[in-house]
Amino acid sequence: MSSDHYFSASPASADERRTISVELNGRARKIQTAAGIFSPSGLDKGTEVLLKYVPTPRGRILDIGCGWGPITITAAEQSPESLVYGVDVNERSIELARLNAQNLGLDNVVVGRPESVDPELEFDTIWSNPPIRIGKEALHELLLQWLPRLAPGGEAWMVVQKNLGSDSLQKWLVAQLPGDWSVTREATAKAFRVLKVSRPAR
Repeated sequence: MSSDHYFSASPASADERRTISVELNGRARKIQTAAGIFSPSGLDKGTEVLLKYVPTPRGRILDIGCGWGPITITAAEQSPESLVYGVDVNERSIELARLNAQNLGLDNVVVGRPESVDPELEFDTIWSNPPIRIGKEALHELLLQWLPRLAPGGEAWMVVQKNLGSDSLQKWLVAQLPGDWSVTREATAKAFRVLKVSRPAR
């Protein structure tokens, strides 16, 4: 594993910031990125697919693996009355996501490392383009850390590339989560699957 991969806590490359233009929530944005994070040159295709198909988020919202913040920012803008938590292990990503949310005037965003989130919190909506390339074991551990924290009636939406195991991941989730939860494929686009995990309401 490269010491400068996006799932490294402290990237080895120089933290040289640059401004890029991306479209988020239907509008052009100026965003700060840097080397050593996920998709520093723009909005990646998986996240683009996810944001196309997810419904408007509600309640307390979580973005697993926030990177420079595209999912966190979109959720915060679409649901301004909600509090959006973005988590990442990459310190540079955390700094950039905070900065980008601040520059866009979003005061309903909290970004930090996973351990910074109150372990008692439950989430009504989870959106994620999960870091598949961390390996199956680490990915499974990550998902079992967060998905059980869906609140009753909550939904988690994830995008996974087909050739990186989206179908096998769906079957694994069905086997791992409580029997009254559902795991469905909601969309297929650009070689990606959009999966939805639903926890029944009480």
